[in-house]
Amino acid sequence: MTIGRFATAFLVLWSMQAQAQDVDRSAAQANINGLRADSGLPPLAYSAGLEKAALAHAGDMARKGFFSHTGSSGSTLGTRLTHAGYGWCAAAENIAMGQPGLAEAMASWQASRGHRRNMLSREVTEFAIARGAGNVWVMVLARPGC
Repeated sequence: MTIGRFATAFLVLWSMQAQAQDVDRSAAQANINGLRADSGLPPLAYSAGLEKAALAHAGDMARKGFFSHTGSSGSTLGTRLTHAGYGWCAAAENIAMGQPGLAEAMASWQASRGHRRNMLSREVTEFAIARGAGNVWVMVLARPGC
């Protein structure tokens, strides 16, 4: 039995939405913006475009069983953002694996010098976070346009 393109696209979008609902956006936004406020930085807005890229990478890593900033097809953060239709001029990505919840993922990123630097970047204005199967986490931070 062959699934048509429409049905396949629907299943992909449905699975991406199910993963997105697993992350409490307001809790993630409160966490990162609290950290930024403590450092005298402006808050970040949540971005659906960045979420699309984060979901795609989290899903790729979960499905293919790897953990890397490079996608299974060789994609980079920049190519994933462009593919998601996000016009960017600055971007960073945090990934984590195994943390059972948002609080633990955020705490691990805050405890890591490089990940914390990404979250405190003055160059970014938006962010999104996604959770893939097996507790694969992806946070994308970026600034559109420029």
